[in-house]
Amino acid sequence: MRPMTRREALQASGVLALAGLAGCSGTESAAATSDAETAAGGSARGSAGSSAEGLPTPFVVPQSTIPVLGRDEVFPVRRIYCIGRNYAAHAIEMGSDPTREPPFFFQKPTDAIQLAWPGEVLDHSYPPLTRNYHYEVELVVALRGGGRDISPDEALDRVYGYAVGLDMTRRDLQLASRAEEKPWEIGKSFDNSAVLGPLHHVADVGHFHAGRIRLSVNGEVKQEADLEQMIWNVAEQISQLSQGSELRPGDIIYSGTPENVGPVVVGDLMEGHIDGLTDIAVRVV
Repeated sequence: MRPMTRREALQASGVLALAGLAGCSGTESAAATSDAETAAGGSARGSAGSSAEGLPTPFVVPQSTIPVLGRDEVFPVRRIYCIGRNYAAHAIEMGSDPTREPPFFFQKPTDAIQLAWPGEVLDHSYPPLTRNYHYEVELVVALRGGGRDISPDEALDRVYGYAVGLDMTRRDLQLASRAEEKPWEIGKSFDNSAVLGPLHHVADVGHFHAGRIRLSVNGEVKQEADLEQMIWNVAEQISQLSQGSELRPGDIIYSGTPENVGPVVVGDLMEGHIDGLTDIAVRVV
């Protein structure tokens, strides 16, 4: 079975089709979208313009998907979870106690995904409402299985693959909301806020217990740490998440960022790296 070309992968995930509808280029569109039937390999219930019950729908909502390197398939995304303050030094810089307290999670909408294809520079639009736009480089975990109350010993069996991601953040809006004890979704959940590269299947790369994670801006290293410095490792994150919500295939987890998060402005080039995965390059426009 031959690997997909870039164009085939993008076509399979619906990027080019969605870009045409939105009047933007495939590179700029929110990564990976296709209709539900394509994303699920033909097994999705219902068809374009109909509900699961067979009733007509007034429009079609595209299914967000992520291309998989080296495989003729795309990964359909059900939910995007993110863990907060999962490296001690980052917890300190955000004004929190770095001790091993129970983790907390938040979510991004699935259509916030924006794909950064390896070997190319992704154009990423500076979002509205913010004057303090921050990068956060993270290991992204994609699940092929789910369940409730999953033990850490069994959690990694649910992993489908991994990718390099950026949890882009409107920091000023997040901090203002936090100061007023309001939900800070506006700082985290917005268009194109979930940047990531294609997935690497776990059969090809194994699991990530350690390895360098790094983010550079305009060639200068800004964030650098080791994955083993996570307060809660990947297996523990899956286990903790499953205690509050039933996890299912298609869920992805942004697993936390190291210290030295910081701002970017229009023209800046961000480069994300994790040992064993393909790098991503993203320019703010």
